[in-house]
Amino acid sequence: MSTASPRRILIVDDERIVADTLSLVFKTKGYEVTTAYDAESALVLSQSLRPEVVIADVMLPGMNGIAFAILMRATYPNCHLLLISGDPATGDVLRDAEAQGHTFEMVAKPCHPSELLARVNATSAPD
Repeated sequence: MSTASPRRILIVDDERIVADTLSLVFKTKGYEVTTAYDAESALVLSQSLRPEVVIADVMLPGMNGIAFAILMRATYPNCHLLLISGDPATGDVLRDAEAQGHTFEMVAKPCHPSELLARVNATSAPD
């Protein structure tokens, strides 16, 4: 496995200010960043992007971030998934996913972009 940092990141958050700010932060650090504001759009974008890392909010309109992450993991098993949420209801959705055998790395909102950068930098690029 390569030890280089992943380069292609997909950020999914319906709060445009959050998504756009994270996008800017990662772009200034040299990452190729694509932003989506809902899971359905992110799924379409991922087909051409083939992201190495996905940072997704859990509470999204339409398909929630956990259902999205389950689909992404099935389609791109080497993609690193990082879920973010500031909604207390996330715990229930996450427990349901865990009961079905799905576990995900979570970060509570609000989180400083440097924490997300550190987590992404700690991942290895997929083979």
